Amino acid sequence: MNDKFGVDIDAAVAATPISKKLLIAMGIQETFYIWAKMYKNATAKQVLELCVGDTIDFPRRATWPKSRAELEAHPKGAAMFKAVRTALEKIAAVNSGYKTVLKNPNKFCHGFGMFQYDIQFFRSVDPDYFLIGDWKTWNRTLSKGITELKDQMAGLYGAGKASLTHDESVYLAIAYNQGAKRTKNHIATKKFKQGHKDGNGVFYGEHTDATS
Repeated sequence: MNDKFGVDIDAAVAATPISKKLLIAMGIQETFYIWAKMYKNATAKQVLELCVGDTIDFPRRATWPKSRAELEAHPKGAAMFKAVRTALEKIAAVNSGYKTVLKNPNKFCHGFGMFQYDIQFFRSVDPDYFLIGDWKTWNRTLSKGITELKDQMAGLYGAGKASLTHDESVYLAIAYNQGAKRTKNHIATKKFKQGHKDGNGVFYGEHTDATS
């Protein structure tokens, strides 16, 4: 990430307390499992086009859209489902982990871009990011990552936060993954054992702590 996008990341975080190391750690957290085997030989464009994922739906998913039916009930939902189903087909063609999921015709991707901007924002914030495929471009996916981090930082620490310690940065990454309110409520008891837990039992916060 630093070799390909380091200059852009420097510019994006320059006027913020967010560090370059944190942003790179989050890019690795969110999508490295996708691009780990291809980034050395593929172009940046090819890598970014495959940065999609998260097919979890109801009952494990609580936010809109919880199902294909809920997505297609939106005025532009049919077109959106076609786009996000196509994204699933493309990632399943190169990542065996998605092949079983693809067999279910109602499944689709929810996360888009290297920082996995969630499809819930299609309804209220930026439909074109998903419909037009802006998530395939580095500038737009970087912009979304920074914007969401700033929003979570305000929710976690309040407005006007001027600097972040290492631990505060880790908690910010956890908030990006699961929300500021939930993170704040569990800092005292769970510390870095928060956020998504991988197949080895390691939490999002623990991974971020080790890589940032």
